[in-house]
Amino acid sequence: MQQLAGRSAPLSTAARPNACGRRAQVRVSARFANWREQLSNESSQSAPVEPKKILMMGGTRFIGLYLARQLVAAGHDVTLFTRGKKQVAAPIPDDTPESFEAFAASIKHIQGDRMDFPEVERKIAREGFQVVYDINGREAAEVEPVLAGTRSTLEQYLYCSSAGVYLRSEQMPHREEDAVDPKSRHKGKLDTEELLSRSDVNFTSLRPVYIYGPLNYNPVEEWFFHRLAAGRPVPVPGSGQQVTQLGHVKDLATAFVKCLGNKKAERQIYNISGERVVTFDGIARACARAMGLPDPEIVHYNPKEFDFGKDKAFPMRDQHFFASIDKAMTDLDWRPEFGLLEGLKDSYDKDFGRGTFRKAANFKCDDMILERLGKAA
Repeated sequence: MQQLAGRSAPLSTAARPNACGRRAQVRVSARFANWREQLSNESSQSAPVEPKKILMMGGTRFIGLYLARQLVAAGHDVTLFTRGKKQVAAPIPDDTPESFEAFAASIKHIQGDRMDFPEVERKIAREGFQVVYDINGREAAEVEPVLAGTRSTLEQYLYCSSAGVYLRSEQMPHREEDAVDPKSRHKGKLDTEELLSRSDVNFTSLRPVYIYGPLNYNPVEEWFFHRLAAGRPVPVPGSGQQVTQLGHVKDLATAFVKCLGNKKAERQIYNISGERVVTFDGIARACARAMGLPDPEIVHYNPKEFDFGKDKAFPMRDQHFFASIDKAMTDLDWRPEFGLLEGLKDSYDKDFGRGTFRKAANFKCDDMILERLGKAA
């Protein structure tokens, strides 16, 4: 760290687009029409899951840090499989000395290289894991040795995919049965979902939109915080009215836990994010308010007029991008805890506001934009 200066069909019926680039569209179930009422009526039916022996692939960065704590707190036996380059029991901002000590005493570790497939299978085969949480899998080939090593004991495989797999559409929000993009940069996650779907494994796949929160290594909110802290204008592409969606890391972790042992989650895919959507300009203003600052100066620009090279001028894709979370809320007895402003304040107060962040500020693209627009930094 640096210091601051309704329910759709299972996946098997909703695979990739066919050779014509299309896919049959599944009608959204009418039972989502009253999902809030259903959620209220069914919430009392949730029962604790008996302790499981859990393997987590990854777990020392961001999502895994929060998920592992929830699983350990629920009484599960959790083992992380990592390369061992990061501290296994790393603290998070929510920790007290007592809670961290309890977590560190409970978490277990297998050191290994995930890309060494024989080693992965050999090291986990002798452990008898009942559940796998795959947080860092990118390609289907990485999952095969995990399945092989747990074939005799596996009860459920939970996979972290991405809402970035959806084919760009004029109809929003994205729903789980919507067409996916075989050319997506998340193609490996699509391949993994299809591998799991073709197998006889009881799997659940979660597709987050943009994840944010303390310790976020993808500079989403941090990008805005850097500019606001420096008192600089915030450059936003286009009109700034592009609509997107953010979900807090703790809400994602809770959704993962809610899938565990849930019959409704068997061989299902769920979008996970916040309940409401927001514009790009709205994110900039919400970040300022989370920091206790007045609304920032926002400048708009046309990205096509610039050559930024390999630098990234804005942390999100320049398009409308959001997904329905109705299915997850209905099936999982889950609802996001954090509204956007509360979540951004949680992230700022427990991370950037304490002087820590993942990447140093880089205003190179900003300066190019501001110079073209005749604005002062």
